[in-house]
Amino acid sequence: QVQLVESGGGLVQSGGSLRLACAASGGTFSSYAMGWFRQAPGLERECVGATIKSGSSTYYPDSVKGRFTISRDNAKNTVYLQMNSLKPEDTAVYYCAAAKRLHDLVVVTPDYWGQGTQVTVSS
Repeated sequence: QVQLVESGGGLVQSGGSLRLACAASGGTFSSYAMGWFRQAPGLERECVGATIKSGSSTYYPDSVKGRFTISRDNAKNTVYLQMNSLKPEDTAVYYCAAAKRLHDLVVVTPDYWGQGTQVTVSS
C-alpha cells in the first residue's frame, strides 16, 4: 500500500508560480510511474503531468505544456510539479497519484491517490 501526501498548494496571482510536492511512503517509489492531476468543481479529473519510473520521459496535455514541469527524486521518494505562468483556469484541487504504468496515469486510472491540495489562482 502506497501513501501519498501532497503539499505546496495555496493562493497565487495570475502569472505567478507554485511548486507542489508529493511525498510517497509504504512502497518502492522507483517502481511506480507518478502523475499529477487536477479537478475543478463540476469538471472531470484530468492528468496535468506524468513521468515514468526513472523520470526520463514525461507526458503533458496541451493545456499545460510549456508551463508545468513534473520531476521526481527517487532518493527522496518525492515527485514535484512546478507550475509557472499560472492562470485563473488552473484553479483546482491538485492530486498526485502512482501507477505501475504511465498509460494508467494518462487515462486517469492510477493505483493510488493522494488526498489533494488546493491551488487557487486569482485574476
